Amino acid sequence: MNAEDIRKAYLEFFKARGHTIMPSAPLVPNNDPTTLFTGSGMQPMIPYLLGETHPSGKRLANSQICLRAQDIEDVGDDKHTTSFEMLGNWSLGDYFKTEQIVWIAEFLFDVVGLDPQKIYISCYIGNEQYDIPRDDEAIKLWQAEFRKRGLDAKVVELGSAANGNRFGMQGGRIFLYDGKENWWSRNGDEEGTLVGDPCGPDSEMFYDFGEEFHDEAKWGKAHPASDSPRFFEIGNNVFMGYKKTEEGFVKLDAPNIDHGSGLERIAAAAIGSPDVFKISLLWPIIQKLENLSGKQYASHTNAMRVIADHLRGATFLAVDGVKPSNKEQGYVLRRLLRRAIRFAFELGIEQHFLLEVVPVIADLYHRDFPEVAAKREEVIETLVREEKVFRQTLRKGLREFEGYFEKPAIERNSGQITQDDMGRWKPGAKLLTGEFLFKLYDTYGFPLELSMEEAFKQGIEIAHDANKVFTRLMQKQRQRSQTAAKGTFKGGLGGQTLQHKKYHTATHLMYQALRDVLGNHVIQRGSNITEERLRFDFSHTQKMTLEQIKQVEDIVNEQIAKDLKVSWEEYPTKVAIEEKGALGQFGDRYGETVKVYKMIAPGGAEKPFSFEICGGPHVEHTAQLAEDNKKFKILKEEASSAGVRRIKAVLV
Repeated sequence: MNAEDIRKAYLEFFKARGHTIMPSAPLVPNNDPTTLFTGSGMQPMIPYLLGETHPSGKRLANSQICLRAQDIEDVGDDKHTTSFEMLGNWSLGDYFKTEQIVWIAEFLFDVVGLDPQKIYISCYIGNEQYDIPRDDEAIKLWQAEFRKRGLDAKVVELGSAANGNRFGMQGGRIFLYDGKENWWSRNGDEEGTLVGDPCGPDSEMFYDFGEEFHDEAKWGKAHPASDSPRFFEIGNNVFMGYKKTEEGFVKLDAPNIDHGSGLERIAAAAIGSPDVFKISLLWPIIQKLENLSGKQYASHTNAMRVIADHLRGATFLAVDGVKPSNKEQGYVLRRLLRRAIRFAFELGIEQHFLLEVVPVIADLYHRDFPEVAAKREEVIETLVREEKVFRQTLRKGLREFEGYFEKPAIERNSGQITQDDMGRWKPGAKLLTGEFLFKLYDTYGFPLELSMEEAFKQGIEIAHDANKVFTRLMQKQRQRSQTAAKGTFKGGLGGQTLQHKKYHTATHLMYQALRDVLGNHVIQRGSNITEERLRFDFSHTQKMTLEQIKQVEDIVNEQIAKDLKVSWEEYPTKVAIEEKGALGQFGDRYGETVKVYKMIAPGGAEKPFSFEICGGPHVEHTAQLAEDNKKFKILKEEASSAGVRRIKAVLV
């Protein structure tokens, strides 16, 4: 089965078992300040796993497009990608381990056709400190599934993954690890689990590509949860059967299931290759690059992997309306594109090439993701325009390169000029330093290889420590990025505090007020809500006047003073939008049923002031926004991108 076949089969498999198939949620989460992107299939489901009612029921499944920008620097090996698909199914207080393990075994072994002898399982070993037993139920269920297929599944207790590096496989099929490997909570292992949160053991599935892919001198003894390229984790069953209290862990009366499988990784297992870039969703991109460059994947593997991955991720972002910029999601899109273009130079592709490659990517997804087909031409135009801009930037970098060597040596090198064989300064020397190489790369996107090549052409000497200095500065930049990303990419954990609920409610009020003042062409294009403020992007071509800003503020504060009651109802999506007139967000994709929040004056005689599709959460009545005599205030109104304005507002 190729990747498309596996995706289709998974959704049909769980639909036949009573699951509602949901569309892939947008890559840019709505109203979640803790993350730039949807980074896992679980992320959009967190409010429902924490107890909210899902409008589509208790059994749900989908294939979710995800993006993890923190993996950008890792792309180039055989398994890392920034963008990927997660096949997911969820039970919200319905079925539990018995059904989930039987079904996922049936899907992997009997539907996809993976060899059971190449599948290894990890389960939770238990924790005496917290009085949590080992997961014998999951162990026995997995043993039964292997027994059905003629295998005796021996259990090996490794505890920590570090132990596995010493003890190895030991003839095992099911491996027991501690909470650092096989316990799920949204904040880490058992000790890190937050009081009040659902949590529980998980059970991972690994595919073994064979001993030839393992280097014991490098990786230690082989075992499934090691970092060895021999094993791919292809899926994980999370059994949310506990809740943490002040006294310890207690069992939930209605536990949840969260399952996620990496589509690309299952597809790689299905073709027996640990190289995910050889699957049907990536290999056509590689083939196009071979055709454009006249070079082979085998000899230019790293560059082609980076380009294929980055352009696929950029395409998904553009489909969801992200535009290249120097901030947040737009910055990541720009970085993906510029890295892809830089690596294209390595392949000798110096002509505009996105016009050739992006349609290949669109063709891979347009059948199963209608939004890709609908946005095809807009996406191509957006990405090609950025390529043209970047190539102009590269030309600026070349001028900077040439101008640098026209300066006096002492000014150019800040005193770090070279010496001759006798130790005397050579003031007229041309020296390319690591610091300047990094400036060209960081400011102008100038590829290191291009700088080196240009230096060779012009007979310019390269400092003996240039590579070392460049690498050190790159490492510092990565460390800064990782620090900045630490709290940004965790995802899906915001929105539960009262202050966040207040700003979420204020956003709804402001959305309707903007339409009242500016017109019904105003459509939400994105929002970001924190504990301190709200930020709202909307379609409008002109700068708002001071009078219009004041009108919006007055309307919002008037509705707060009316103490509107906030409630919600579920509707079929078509009814909510076409018959009831519910507002939504541009680019959002909805399932068959949606939750619609309405804000209406006490008594309910008037038409709702706000009637909007939203997952929540909100305050119960608008007067809560005015506690401590606070008022709604717009701090800033500015351009966000072409045809889109941005408002930042507070309750003060």
